[in-house]
Amino acid sequence: MRKAALFLAIALVALGTAVAAGAKAPQLKGSVTADGSSTVGPWTTAAAEGYRKVQPGVRVTVGISGTGGGFEKFCRGELDLANASRAIKSSEYAACRSNGIKWVAFTVANDGISLVSSRQNTWVDCLTTAELKKIWNTGSKVDNWKDVRAGFPDVPLKLFGPGTDSGTFDFFTEFINGKAKASRSDYTASEDDNILVQGVSGTRGGLGYFGLSYYLENQSKLKLIKVDGGAGCVAPSIKTVQSRAYKPLSRSLYIYAKRAAFERSAVRGFIGYALNNQASIAKRADYVALTPAQAKRSRFHYRTVLRQVG
Repeated sequence: MRKAALFLAIALVALGTAVAAGAKAPQLKGSVTADGSSTVGPWTTAAAEGYRKVQPGVRVTVGISGTGGGFEKFCRGELDLANASRAIKSSEYAACRSNGIKWVAFTVANDGISLVSSRQNTWVDCLTTAELKKIWNTGSKVDNWKDVRAGFPDVPLKLFGPGTDSGTFDFFTEFINGKAKASRSDYTASEDDNILVQGVSGTRGGLGYFGLSYYLENQSKLKLIKVDGGAGCVAPSIKTVQSRAYKPLSRSLYIYAKRAAFERSAVRGFIGYALNNQASIAKRADYVALTPAQAKRSRFHYRTVLRQVG
């Protein structure tokens, strides 16, 4: 049985490459369950749609409960994959360990947290990280644009952002306010980025943040605000996110896979397909692809884990 599993693992290492080259992939059956980040969810869904075309016998289900919510389920053993827009926390690591859940993390894409306003906003094109901290930090009472910067108009400021279970919330608060989860609480929070889009776009003085892909999907409704992290105003784009010139809001996105799940060909086949096709998945779903060096590391990591499982 171990020899057969090893042969299958070797075949699955090349699955994505074989598909790209037009070769017929070994047909698999089974299911894959994923949940977590609202930022990574659409990427995983796009990967699942592509995988379904070459592996119709495998059903991949993708839920969205926020990075924290996904890790809670994952560490209880309820999922094969946890979608995450940040690295696992020590408390989540401890929860997984206490339940005997071993995992491996794969970097699958890059992202820039987009700062957006209503298209009715004509007075700001760029905000500094100091101004963002002034707006968003714990205890902030800034509720009018005139209080953000001298010369801004007397327009009520209404804020929209992800909830506390979101990895985007953790990342933004850490790199803007100096500590993860350190944020004012009097804003409209939602794990559904579409609700945030609707709120910001429908409010003249609205300001919000979420992953770049959601801005790209809704750019006709929103105004993108550049961020000055100390080296001038920069907008998130493929180039600035990959180079990390978009500071400090560029980041990597992850899929955490349960090691035991790799004993199932459907799961390791899906991960292999996703990593070998990450560039086309990113393009199709409006994400920033891995750099060549990142992609090489992820595929090498995948092959290493497969050898260990096999």
